[in-house]
Amino acid sequence: MFKGPRYTETELMVRLKFIVGLSLAFTLTGIVFVVLYSLIFVTQPMTQSPNDAKFFELITPIATFLTGILSGIMLGKTDEKKEEPKKEVTSENENVKEFTRDISPEPVEEVLEDIDDIA
Repeated sequence: MFKGPRYTETELMVRLKFIVGLSLAFTLTGIVFVVLYSLIFVTQPMTQSPNDAKFFELITPIATFLTGILSGIMLGKTDEKKEEPKKEVTSENENVKEFTRDISPEPVEEVLEDIDDIA
């Protein structure tokens, strides 16, 4: 199969946004050019035909919707989790002190008394 490098989640999300943005931009551009062509180069009668009226009624919300989606994609931020900086330990002794500080072992006498109570 494919032996190239694996992409991270953020790289995949950026690529997905790029592809979706391009396809929506090309669709919106196509709609605008078709409408402009039909208005400029096609001979129009003095009164608008019902078919043309329905065509423009259909195209208007589609173009508005595509514009809104494109602006949302371009303004949207990626969800990047900020990594907390790791605590640097200068020596192994400090590392051991850090772990032993939180541990408070039970005294041996109490454990022995608990064992005697159970038996």
